[in-house]
Amino acid sequence: MLKKQLIIFKIVLIYFLNLTISHADLVKPNSGIKPNQVIKMQLKSLKYNDRPSKDNGINQVWEFAHPNNKKNTGPLTKFSKMIKGKSYKVLLNHLDHKIIQLKLTKSIALYEVIILDEKKLYFKFNWQVEKYIKDGPLKNCWLTVMVSDPILLGSSI
Repeated sequence: MLKKQLIIFKIVLIYFLNLTISHADLVKPNSGIKPNQVIKMQLKSLKYNDRPSKDNGINQVWEFAHPNNKKNTGPLTKFSKMIKGKSYKVLLNHLDHKIIQLKLTKSIALYEVIILDEKKLYFKFNWQVEKYIKDGPLKNCWLTVMVSDPILLGSSI
């Protein structure tokens, strides 16, 4: 009986250590991260969504969602379901992406993002980040305010 309890304790301990490690790996918004770096980080995170842990990429994207965006798409469990849903699932574990800057001002950056998904289909998104201007820990951080629905561009084959 003691051996069985020890095994269960080890499993629970490993589970909680993995939770702690995966959240520690998330990059937090700071004013030193440029708008194009936010987009690159989010896309790379979604490309490798389950590394180092399940849905780590979705969690990373959530970290850089603007508070107003979080109000509309959150909480995180709802946001995760949205990303895994019909429109945005092409972002998860995609094969490649290309980022094209369309607009950059002191407070707004708009990008066109082309995704090559796992089925080798190309999709286009518009992705907008804004500099957060209110006081607090997010002041002057670039955060995602909008990602359009995907537009199918065609197959790579």
